[in-house]
Amino acid sequence: MGAGQSKADTEEKVFYNETPIQFSQDVVNHLSDRSMSPDTSPERQSTLDAHVRARMQAELEHLRAEEESVQKEIELALERENIDREMSSAGGESSDEVAEGDVKNSMTLMGDLEEIRTKVDRFQARRHLSDYPAVKESGETVVFCYKQNPTTPLDCWREVREFNASVAQAESQHLASLR
Repeated sequence: MGAGQSKADTEEKVFYNETPIQFSQDVVNHLSDRSMSPDTSPERQSTLDAHVRARMQAELEHLRAEEESVQKEIELALERENIDREMSSAGGESSDEVAEGDVKNSMTLMGDLEEIRTKVDRFQARRHLSDYPAVKESGETVVFCYKQNPTTPLDCWREVREFNASVAQAESQHLASLR
């Protein structure tokens, strides 16, 4: 227990080598140049930069993957919450109100939207100009007249009146076909 001293010696100890060590002048110059210059060599700096870039890229990929998983978890939680809310609102009301056409969940809403889309497509298909050749012909006549009279478009009043009459007739035919 008391054989060794508890305090370290503050004196510097020097050991002398019996065989002389000699270094070439190139090695000494190289070591002294490195100790004088605080900058790293270009090769070392490029290696360090590449290593740092690789670590940053790996961390960025890791963060992106983590963010994507968190977003998916949030979306799933919100979807579950919406479904629960729809189920609770659908379960709390009587079947008479459902029969009146109230929308209760997203599936019925999607069905209603699809039905409206088909109606709009059917309406769009009916109103092609090729079904009304009188409108197309009178419209071309108006365009031709305007091209013939670029400075005096009021001279085309007869053609415009015929075009308006043909459009009114086509509208009445179309409305009658919808009934």
